[in-house]
Amino acid sequence: MRIAVIGTGYVGLVAGVCFADAGRDVVCVDTDAGKVERMRGGHVPIYEPGLADLMTRAIREKRLSFTTSHAEAVRGAAVVFIAVGTPEGPTGEPDLRYVDAAVTDVAKALDAPGIVVLKSTVPVGTAKRVRALLARHARHPVSVVNNPEFLKEGAAVEDFLRPDRVVVGTDDDAAFETMRALYEPFVRTGKPILRMSNESAELTKYASNAMLATRVSFMNEVARLCDAVGADVEDVRRGMGSDSRIGSAFLFAGCGYGGSCFPKDTQGLIHVGKAHRVEMRIAQAVEGVNDEQKRLLVERVKERFGADLRGRRFALWGLAFKPRTDDVREAPAIEIARGLLDAGAQVVATDPEALETMKVVLGDRVRYVADPYEALVGADALLVVTEWNEYRGVDLDRVRRTLKTPVILDGRNVFDPARMRALGFEYRGIGRP
Repeated sequence: MRIAVIGTGYVGLVAGVCFADAGRDVVCVDTDAGKVERMRGGHVPIYEPGLADLMTRAIREKRLSFTTSHAEAVRGAAVVFIAVGTPEGPTGEPDLRYVDAAVTDVAKALDAPGIVVLKSTVPVGTAKRVRALLARHARHPVSVVNNPEFLKEGAAVEDFLRPDRVVVGTDDDAAFETMRALYEPFVRTGKPILRMSNESAELTKYASNAMLATRVSFMNEVARLCDAVGADVEDVRRGMGSDSRIGSAFLFAGCGYGGSCFPKDTQGLIHVGKAHRVEMRIAQAVEGVNDEQKRLLVERVKERFGADLRGRRFALWGLAFKPRTDDVREAPAIEIARGLLDAGAQVVATDPEALETMKVVLGDRVRYVADPYEALVGADALLVVTEWNEYRGVDLDRVRRTLKTPVILDGRNVFDPARMRALGFEYRGIGRP
């Protein structure tokens, strides 16, 4: 079965590579000719563990190819996946211009009946919108399927190859059977392929990410309460997570969530509610708590060193919004660095993968170094912003000796408070006594 994938971001590239790894003939489309040429040579444009090896093998075995031509990709394809970006608009609504453009190009290129699959995260009602575009431009019957992705950056390949579930939104029996055949190699352990309406599938993606964001923001509020009453959020987390009705996932307190999904999808859910006159009060609160949490480390710096930070230098360990990715979209490090800079401080930042991507956002206002110890030289304090494993095993004696003052503000609770105090640090975590 030949597959076309329109868009080679996280979702499109991972989907295309993994389908090719399962034996499908896959053509991926991107409008950036330079990017396409680099991918043809085996260059992976994103950092995602495991993706490069699968991509190299699929190209070598001629199951995966890249093009800038929709017509070339769609010709003979039984299924066309739309995996282009849906960035957040000025009032929180998803911007569908790239979806519209991709669907229009695909419709004009289709040379036989087929299936168009919306892999992009889209608001409720997009399938109807796409059907109207197809009716206007396609010469053959086309079924529209919603197939939302649930990939975690840093574990996207594993999530695609071994999904918790596959959601398929369609009212077309034949289209569903085609989708079932595509995904059967990935659900051999019995994970479900869930069929539902297009509207239910569209809403499932928003609701899932908003629920996970809710757990994160709830624990961050609990952590603030722990600070106020002298409790330890790690003990509270273990006590909560041991309840089978709650579970332990996404209950870690920190300095806020970021990335391409949680912020955008929570805002998208709020916007869908507004469009249908349903106020999503919990989602709004989740977003508000997260905005406050991103400012927490800067507030603590000012509590310790004063509001005027001129002449001060601070080290940031971690720029990506989470470990095992170079993605800095909505990363807490952005808000933290800007808060310190605006107060007059110097910022020296390090990250195992995200230095180049953060330079695009913050420019030369920040000094970037590859070595985490180098970032500490002359620093008044260390702020831990991303919980990379590389930071858990550092030489803490060397850290203390290198810092100008032995102050650590741990935004991810990487270190144990008792041990840090014993080593002579002035240490403060999130919700830890």
